[in-house]
This record gives sequence, C-alpha cells and structure tokens, in this order.
Amino acid sequence: MAEDKKKKVTIAVMSGDMDKLMGALIIATSAAASDMDVTMFFTFWGIRAIKKNVKTGKSFMGKMIGLMEGGDISKASPSKYSFGGMGRWMFNKMMKKNNVASLAELRQMAIDMGVKLYGCGMSMEVMEIPREALIDEVVDIVGGGFFVEHASKSDFTLFI
Repeated sequence: MAEDKKKKVTIAVMSGDMDKLMGALIIATSAAASDMDVTMFFTFWGIRAIKKNVKTGKSFMGKMIGLMEGGDISKASPSKYSFGGMGRWMFNKMMKKNNVASLAELRQMAIDMGVKLYGCGMSMEVMEIPREALIDEVVDIVGGGFFVEHASKSDFTLFI
C-alpha cells in the first residue's frame, strides 16, 4: 500500500497587523499540529513578524520606513482600535487574562513545530531591511517565484 504523503500548506503573510499575524500563526500551528508541512512567506508589512527589534534603513527614505514600521512582532498593533498603541496594550492584557499566547509565543511555537519561515527579498530590498535584522530561524530570503512554486504544490494556500 502506498504511503500517504504529507499535506502541504503555504501561507503568504503581507500584513503586519496584530490580528492578522495572530490568524496566520494560529493557522500555521494548527496545520503543523495536524502533521502538515507548513511554509510561511513574509512580504512587505508582514516582515515585522520575523524581524528583530532593530533599526533598519540606510537611505533617508529607508530610515523613515524603519522608524515608522519600527520594532518587532511585539510592536504589532490591531488593524482596528490601535489608539496610538493603546489598543495593542489593551488586547495584550485581554489575551493574557484569557490565557491566549502572545504573537512572540505563537511564532516560537510555529518554529518549534517545524513551520518554515521565509522572508521576501524584494520587500526587504525596497524597505532596506538586511538579513541580519531578521530572527535566526528564518530559513532563507526568497522571491515571488519561490512562493508560487510552493503554492502550486500545496494542498491549500492562504494570503493574509
């Protein structure tokens, strides 16, 4: 009897919003817990999820983007009710009270479960984010072709 092959999931993460990153990481860890092979491709604002808390940018515009989008996963604000950071604080308190894992904890859980994390080279180049600014667990910096290749072989693909 032929052995069942592992199902594959590819998730493109374009948003750096707290709620969208949480959804992407919950789906990724749920799929990994279901013994699926999970690949996450972080592009544009989604790169926040795999970035260290370091300043980025070399040119004036790159430094401005680094300043405006500064911080790591812990600086992600909700897509609604941000209130200049107050919403992030409020949601984090509510999540802790209800024993919901933080974004950093969910990301670590995904890493521990074998979810593969990739950064988008083009987005990083445009926003002047060097490889050294990403967490060590990022497998590689890749392009859109990599994402398309993985997505074409996946059982399902999500764009968040």
